[in-house]
Amino acid sequence: MAFDNTNLVPLLVSLSQTCTTMRELRRIHARVLRHNLQLNNLIIAKMLRFAAVSPSGDLHYAHNLFSHMHQPNTFFYNTLIRGHAKNSQTLSQSVSIFKQMRVSSVPPDEFTFTFLLKARAQMPVNLGSPSQGEEIHGHVLKFGFCCHIYVQNALIHLYAARGVSGNARKVFDEMRAPDVVSWSGLVVAHVKAREMDNARWVFDQMPERDVVSWTVVISGYARVGRSTEALELFWEMQAERVQPDEVTMVSVISACTSIRDLEAGLSVHRYIKESRFAWMVSLCNALIDMYSKCGCMEKAWEVFDGMPRKSLISWNSMISACAMHGTAEEALGLFQAMTRGVGVRPDGVTFLAAMSACAHKGLVEEGRRLLESMEKDYKIEVGVEHYGCMVDMLGRAGQLEEAYELIMQMPVPSNDMVWGALLGACRIHGDVNMGERVVEKLLELKPDEGGYYVLLCNIYETAGRREEAMDMRRTMRDRGAKKTPGCSWLGT
Repeated sequence: MAFDNTNLVPLLVSLSQTCTTMRELRRIHARVLRHNLQLNNLIIAKMLRFAAVSPSGDLHYAHNLFSHMHQPNTFFYNTLIRGHAKNSQTLSQSVSIFKQMRVSSVPPDEFTFTFLLKARAQMPVNLGSPSQGEEIHGHVLKFGFCCHIYVQNALIHLYAARGVSGNARKVFDEMRAPDVVSWSGLVVAHVKAREMDNARWVFDQMPERDVVSWTVVISGYARVGRSTEALELFWEMQAERVQPDEVTMVSVISACTSIRDLEAGLSVHRYIKESRFAWMVSLCNALIDMYSKCGCMEKAWEVFDGMPRKSLISWNSMISACAMHGTAEEALGLFQAMTRGVGVRPDGVTFLAAMSACAHKGLVEEGRRLLESMEKDYKIEVGVEHYGCMVDMLGRAGQLEEAYELIMQMPVPSNDMVWGALLGACRIHGDVNMGERVVEKLLELKPDEGGYYVLLCNIYETAGRREEAMDMRRTMRDRGAKKTPGCSWLGT
């Protein structure tokens, strides 16, 4: 059936609106070109919107459509900016398109700034300007959009993402009628700036609080180590009959983990079961970690075994839990079941957890096999943390020379953690000569770290070489070195 252009335009508009794939869009575009309709803004607008904004679209194709337009208006620029604001890989291009828009003397509107601010809020700080968004704020004021609530909320969100709570507050105070998004944005700004008392004050003043508001404050308390307050606020949330979401519950479990409160953890777990959240993989993973760190491996196993679906993180969490509790056989059994039974491909975290289990039990040969298997069987890059774990393992087993050679032959740069693990082994085994060699390497990396001097002093004193220990303490004093807390590759 033949169509004249009058009948064809509504058809192509309809097809563009219901298009679901780029293949369909290309066919529509071909008909547009064949019938010389490329100047019809309505059809091109529908096509551009799909290519730029749809999850099935193609931003490169959208740019191609845009580049062939004679005089694109504000809507077309906005569509491209919006497309890049939705794409984490091309966020910075939204700013470039805005600059092009200004050069072309195309006036922006409130949607321009809403999309542009959304993109800028998601950019890493080093990709933004030093003023962190103030230049866009200046354009908002210049073009008179400072009273549009969507633009104001986008500004608050930008400053909140940067943790610039003072600027977020100024925007908020200028609003005639802030909504729940405005209030939540201000709470986020204070939380991001780690100003939890201010965040709580704003939260308490909110005329309406949704699950996002509650979750932001709960997770903020958990992040800054005020876990008791996070849990208190969660139970208050339940008293208010506000239904939490997955993010809320992960933060609550994290709070229980942080303070090792098994009783609270059990209560939260009961709530999860009653609320039918127990199927969520992320919550089960968090529960496994919580129970293991609270010393309740029986419950950790109960959660793991009851999971209908397990992710890589689930397996890693359970292997790490077994390693932490010294049950190397169970950790390695899980590793075997994971890689051979259910066919889940391990990653670097899996291998580190399994190697840590070997280190706890002195299973040096098994640890070696795991290290070799990473690259040979799974093509996983061996990191400095894996070599550090192996050095710790060899050191605990008294194989100090081999541990030293491993560090010297590592294909990745060594660090003070790796050498520190070997120095700790020298103290355990009283090896003065190796201790001196290791400290020499450590002082090249961190000459002001007093902990290395102290460890070598202890090694000297254990060996009955008190004069050398005193000399080492004088050297430490003369160089102004200070001892800082250390940590272990094994997390225990």
